[in-house]
Amino acid sequence: MLARSTPHAVIQPKPGIGDVIWHLPFIRAIAAVSPGGQVTFLAPPTSGARELLVAEPAVAEIIYYNHSGSELQRGVNLIRLVALLRRHRFGKIWILDRTIRPALAAFLAGIPERIGVGLTGQRRFITNRGIPQSHFHNFPIEWLVKLMADMGVPFTTTEPGLQIPSEPFAAIGEKFASLARPWLGLGIAASHLDKDWPAAYWQELIGRLRELTPGTVFLIGGAANVARADDLIAATAGAGAVNACGLKLMEATALLAHADLFIGTDSGPLNLAAAARTDAFGFFGGTPVLKYSKYIHPIVPDGGPAPGGMQRILPTQVLEHVRPYLSRRKQPA
Repeated sequence: MLARSTPHAVIQPKPGIGDVIWHLPFIRAIAAVSPGGQVTFLAPPTSGARELLVAEPAVAEIIYYNHSGSELQRGVNLIRLVALLRRHRFGKIWILDRTIRPALAAFLAGIPERIGVGLTGQRRFITNRGIPQSHFHNFPIEWLVKLMADMGVPFTTTEPGLQIPSEPFAAIGEKFASLARPWLGLGIAASHLDKDWPAAYWQELIGRLRELTPGTVFLIGGAANVARADDLIAATAGAGAVNACGLKLMEATALLAHADLFIGTDSGPLNLAAAARTDAFGFFGGTPVLKYSKYIHPIVPDGGPAPGGMQRILPTQVLEHVRPYLSRRKQPA
């Protein structure tokens, strides 16, 4: 039988890189009141948690599990999660979402203490009272702040302050050391169509930035955006530009930690930039503004986020926001 790494676990089912980032302060708070000051963290493999939290002292182990899929696949995933939780024999698990299946799996696995927000049918499978139903329509961060308060867990900040290993940080600094400052990171990725920004807008913005700065523009967005970045660089001229979409996750994170400024969509790179304490201007056209970090500076269309809102955030509006920052250099943390 597999012995558990820690007696307490934290599970979150959201699939994104940004989801790991904004959950991190809550993971730390829970770990601080757990035996040994650490927890085991369970998340979907698409979250990149193993790479992102490799240097996080509050996390003893990261276990990947699958959560989404068709109704049949979700049923299979539930059975597998129950078996996984049984093998690790956790004494207590925190469910950082209102979804039912992780709580049901913990119940079926026989975990004695199951802590959750309880805003849905989840309430039947947790051992705490859950937070009041009046919080149902609040942001998930607000659910968890309330949960920490109700459970008596000291919680002081939602700033993620990601721990970046020294080796990739130094390697990226050396790799690009010859390139002119300031370094501007541009996050051209989008996980959903309602978060994407038109290619013509990107071309106009990048062209203007390359005219306005003597530094270097880095296009960041993962392997799926390599060709898009190449096209945008080829279509513009001026200051140096680097297609950084081919970097591995921790390499891209290290680059964002070195960057003097970030500009981009509401996506993983935006959250990584904020977690790396880099001022990050995010486009919130059709999605709610993220408010968990002082490093996130929202750019929204007139009237606020709404369907089709990304098309109403114009390059000229973005330039108005970021122009005062173009000559600044990031101060060491």
